Amino acid sequence: MPFQLIHGDITKIRCDAIVNAANESLLGGGGVDGAIHRAAGPELLAECRTLGGCRTGQSKLTKGYRLPADYVIHTVGPIWQGGRSGEPELLCSCYRTALSLAAENGLETVAFPLISAGAYGYPEQEAQRIAVQTIAAFLETHPDMTVTLVIYDGTPDRRRSWYPEISELLDRAGKSGSGQSGSAFSGAQKAAKPRRRLFRNMNFAGAVRKETADTAAEIAADAEYCMAEPMPAAVPASLKEELLHADESFTQMLLRLIDAHGMTDAECYKKANIDRKLFSKIRSDIHYRPKKATAIAFAVALELSAEETEDLLRRAGYAFSPSTPFDIIVLYFIKTGNYNVFEINEALFAYDQVLIGA
Repeated sequence: MPFQLIHGDITKIRCDAIVNAANESLLGGGGVDGAIHRAAGPELLAECRTLGGCRTGQSKLTKGYRLPADYVIHTVGPIWQGGRSGEPELLCSCYRTALSLAAENGLETVAFPLISAGAYGYPEQEAQRIAVQTIAAFLETHPDMTVTLVIYDGTPDRRRSWYPEISELLDRAGKSGSGQSGSAFSGAQKAAKPRRRLFRNMNFAGAVRKETADTAAEIAADAEYCMAEPMPAAVPASLKEELLHADESFTQMLLRLIDAHGMTDAECYKKANIDRKLFSKIRSDIHYRPKKATAIAFAVALELSAEETEDLLRRAGYAFSPSTPFDIIVLYFIKTGNYNVFEINEALFAYDQVLIGA
């Protein structure tokens, strides 16, 4: 996977380089900075003394010494002052300059902490958003680099508060055992007929994200119908055309859809957060069976509807479940027309689910 989020201790990550959230002196400090210096040993401090410090938003490279990583990229994040002193631009610069330094030195695997979100006081949600967007933009032109964002503390409740509508859907899933359907969306069944009519005529691919209190209920009702009775992706132009694609394998359908959407292979696997080598393996094997998270990543990259995604999943031997948090979260994003794989993965990460991609 070119980009991933994980919980862990960055000083234990084996990669080409880890990034240190340093101060301008580069002589060590608290938090992740102090932890990296302790793990690397006194040799790291000795080399840092020769660098003459570092300006906020910039980055410098040293060896990793006793760390599992070969190198340390030191970057200085901004101190939060309310967001009116150039903090967002400086934080973006931290990620860009660190990644550029890695690329210039031929480093292919890089792990970041969440810069400035600790003692420097940068709001965590905004700090993570900037990190994800900046890294994703860089990977557009460096597809062979693998970047990991390492979140140290386990605070899922705070991160889940960023997604109130998803939390509402998952709460319903937790209470569905006493319902008639046993579904995460059991409360929506009373409106089955009108909802089904709406679902048949709605184009979710172009939908804008709703911010009303009714959003979760509407998505839930439509998702119930989608998963209970999957609809064909579109009314076939002819029965002959439908039969022509009836026995397609996952690989055949994927390649056909890429062509039909006017995308290149590279555009598709980059947008899906899929490694180029894996895509080559899929392309060369007509019977390749991907992981479910990989199949869904391609559906997201192609901006397929829920029904079309269900069809693609069936070719790989999978289906959506109305009681699985992973499926509920993915369907939420598809139905609200948000096909940003990195934003979907942020939500999946918040709920301790497998990320999509490979």
